[in-house]
Amino acid sequence: MNPTADLGSSHGWRLLKGVLDDGREVFAKTGDASEVFASEAAGLRWLGEAIAVPEVVEVGPDRLVLSWVREEAPSAAAAERFGRSLARLHRAGAADFGAPWPGFIAELPMDNSPCSDWPGFYASRRVLPFLRQARLPAADVALVERAAERFAEVAGPAEPPARIHGDLWNGNVLWSGGSGVLIDPAAHGGHRETDLAMLALFGLPYLDRVLGAYQEEFPPAEGWRERVPLHQLHPLLVHVVLFGGSYRDGLMNAVRAVLAL
Repeated sequence: MNPTADLGSSHGWRLLKGVLDDGREVFAKTGDASEVFASEAAGLRWLGEAIAVPEVVEVGPDRLVLSWVREEAPSAAAAERFGRSLARLHRAGAADFGAPWPGFIAELPMDNSPCSDWPGFYASRRVLPFLRQARLPAADVALVERAAERFAEVAGPAEPPARIHGDLWNGNVLWSGGSGVLIDPAAHGGHRETDLAMLALFGLPYLDRVLGAYQEEFPPAEGWRERVPLHQLHPLLVHVVLFGGSYRDGLMNAVRAVLAL
C-alpha cells in the first residue's frame, strides 16, 4: 500500500488512506500487535454475509487494510434502505450468544465465549466485567449489580441470537451507495435491541426512517422502546471506563430506568 493521507489516530492506532498497486483506494489501521485486528476482520466478514461492509483486503497482527468507502450525504431513502438491511442482518442470526473470535470494543477486550441465554450473557460477558473496571462509587456499583440481577425479568420475550454489529453508534455507519455501510464492529450473536438502542444513544441522521423501515421488515417485540436503557448499560459503562466520570450521570439514569421496569 502506498499511503496518500494521514487520517490521524484513534485509540492508539494510526489511521491512513492509501492506494494499492492495482489502483484501489484503501483504509488502513495500524498499531502494536494485537488480536483486535483479526477480531475486527472476522466480524466484518461475518456481518458482510448479510449487510454492506468494507472488504477486508489484508489483516495482520499489527494492521488491518480495508476497501475505501466513498461517503455521501445521508438521505431519507438511504435511511429506509439501511433500516431494512439492518433487519435482514439481525434475522441472519448466530449460533450462540457470543462469537468464535476474541471480542473487543475500541481497545478493550470482551469475553465472547458462548452462552445459552441473553440475560446471562449480557450480565456476565458485558455489564459486570466493565463495572469492575469503571471505578465507580460503591453505591453506584451496588445499583448496577441490582439492575443486573433483574435482566432476566426485564429483558422481554426470549429471542434467538441475532447477528449484531455490537457498537452501532452513528460514527460506525457510513453513508455510501444509497444505504448505510457498517464499520468498526464488535460483532457477535446478541440481542437485536442492542443495536437499536445504540443507534438511539448518540443519534443517527433520519433515525425515525431507519426504525420505521426496520419495523416493517422485522418488528421488535412489544415494549422494546422501554427496554432501550437496559441495552445502553454496556456502552455507557464502556464510555465510563474509556473516558471517565463525565458519562456517569447517563449511566446511572439508565440504571434507574432499568430498576423501574
